[in-house]
Amino acid sequence: MVKRKSIVKSILFFLLIMAILFFCLFPFGQMLSLSLKYSWDWGNPSWIPTKVNVEAYKELLDIGSSLKDVPESVQLLLSESGDLSAAQKKAILSKYQSTSDVFPFLKYFANSLMVAFLASFISVCLAILGAYAFSRLKFKGRSVVQRGVLFVYMFGGILLLIPLYRIFAASGLLATSGGTMASLVIIYVVQTLPVSLYMLGNYFRTIPYSIEEAAMIEGLSRFGTIIRIIIPLSIAAIITVFIYCFMIAWNEYMFASIFLKSYKGLYTLPIGLKTLFVSKNAIWDRIMAASMLTAVPVMILFMSIQKNLTGGMAAGGVKE
Repeated sequence: MVKRKSIVKSILFFLLIMAILFFCLFPFGQMLSLSLKYSWDWGNPSWIPTKVNVEAYKELLDIGSSLKDVPESVQLLLSESGDLSAAQKKAILSKYQSTSDVFPFLKYFANSLMVAFLASFISVCLAILGAYAFSRLKFKGRSVVQRGVLFVYMFGGILLLIPLYRIFAASGLLATSGGTMASLVIIYVVQTLPVSLYMLGNYFRTIPYSIEEAAMIEGLSRFGTIIRIIIPLSIAAIITVFIYCFMIAWNEYMFASIFLKSYKGLYTLPIGLKTLFVSKNAIWDRIMAASMLTAVPVMILFMSIQKNLTGGMAAGGVKE
């Protein structure tokens, strides 16, 4: 009887896990399917395209060149004429190829990658030092400061938007493109630092202090202990915090839409996808392909470091 109940519980648990997976993966499957369909196949309820269409991906990634807008007579002239140089052929093609309807995915991708990586790197570096101070050092008001860093989450981003914009505008940072990007990085660091401090601080407390004492007896300084002992033992937690910061900065839209409004060349992917959606070129395969490519960096991060996301790396380091 007990064995039968355990089998029923296992089956129910399996079905629950499958339902959760289906709920999470269904939007991605639908998005991938639609990005690979031609316009005449969008009404097909099946996830499998009648004919696979990769033109949207080629266009976004700037792979190959399309001559569909070039008259056949011009194409024939270019293919058979041996007197024209490569530069002359390119100049002729440029007259027929309009760049106004091309979504600059790679430029927006590079902007998002730069902002997200810088914000994540700075946030993690500051969080390592701050979390170590909270978990190891004793100073007056430590508990107040430690709890106070989470106070920023009591206010929604929309409440801080106007004050932050006025501060950065008054400082002159928004007058230049570089200053605007720096302002955005600072905002993302401020957004992610409190949770980064909290997560790393809790992890540092699990590391036996006797390991640090042994290192200091051997002559390591406090900073040397952080570099050579704490960071290697906490690499899994640090990577996790980096991914968290990266995702926040990668997907953020509200602050970027306000701060980058005057600099179209600095648009990040969330803003670029929004402009693509409301433009005359709001073609579903292009929108879905851009959305899939936007999700790729986060997927690659998780898949590449999944084996490192394990706990207990400090276990057995020293006998207590």
